[in-house]
Amino acid sequence: MEVNIRSALREDLPEILNIYNEAVRNTAGTYDSEPHTLEQRTVWFERCEAKGYPILVATQGEASLGWGSLGPFMERPGFKHTGVCSVYVTSTARGRGIGTKLIEAMIIEARSRDLHTVLAAVDASNDASLRLHEKLGFCRVGTFQEVGRRGGLWHDMIYLQRML
Repeated sequence: MEVNIRSALREDLPEILNIYNEAVRNTAGTYDSEPHTLEQRTVWFERCEAKGYPILVATQGEASLGWGSLGPFMERPGFKHTGVCSVYVTSTARGRGIGTKLIEAMIIEARSRDLHTVLAAVDASNDASLRLHEKLGFCRVGTFQEVGRRGGLWHDMIYLQRML
């Protein structure tokens, strides 16, 4: 069965929340220490919606396999042509090309919004995500050392950039 990428709906929020919270609990993909609530995800969804930033979901049949979003780099007029993409894929669907499809779709969304560049912030230990972004034309542009703390350990964050 084919994977479908589409705009997220409010009805997708419980699955988006589950996928995000799985990353909170089991990866260094977020630096959140506690799972989010549905209320927190709803506020985030409404903020993205109000500012015109896309949230995409990857589905296969009725199952949500992952999601991605584009957001602002900084909330200042001079940065309005720069976006930041985030991608989360459920653990049972990783390695199947879903992250690739989500990022490719977000690049299309970024171009349609007249963005000039897209950034991604990836934990330095996440080799799979770094390879994925680099495969899709993102270049490493900097490493922030020990900027995140999780599980009693300091983490480095690598920023990647793709010019559109």
